[in-house]
Amino acid sequence: MPVKDQTTPPARPRRSRNLWVKRIRSRIHNNGLMAARTIPEGTRIIEYVGERLTKRESAIRAFRRIDRAQRTGAAAVFIFELNARYDIDGSVRWNPARLINHSCNPNCETRIIRGHIWIIALREIQAGEELTYDYGYDLEHWEEHPCRCGEPNCVGHIVRRDQHKKLKKILEKRRRKDST
Repeated sequence: MPVKDQTTPPARPRRSRNLWVKRIRSRIHNNGLMAARTIPEGTRIIEYVGERLTKRESAIRAFRRIDRAQRTGAAAVFIFELNARYDIDGSVRWNPARLINHSCNPNCETRIIRGHIWIIALREIQAGEELTYDYGYDLEHWEEHPCRCGEPNCVGHIVRRDQHKKLKKILEKRRRKDST
């Protein structure tokens, strides 16, 4: 499938209203999505959609957005890895899944199924509960991504769960250095 000309904005696909989710003001970070009704464990709640980009274009956009976010406090990156060749830029207005916030104790996860990125319930999610997933960021740029989830197990920065121990060691080492 050819990549769209980057000067033309992507066309909005026709989609029906998602009955699982509702947009909210989030206690975590500005906007979010909540369960509009009880969602059973394993449910494909919503697809993460957007413009398909080459890895090169994706990197250019990501660095530009991170720079803007650091200057303005805006949301940083909505780019999601699809496969070895392409990413999805979910920053488009017609992608409500972009509003799902990170949590260190998520109730959802992402899965790529036959070329589509799905947000899937890790457990039964009660109506009114905010939807969250682990953004899965690498430890490499942890300082650029503060976490606001407020969970008891929060490490203060958005990094993959398997990186929490390493980050805690880095933070402890800094605390000791700063206190001397």
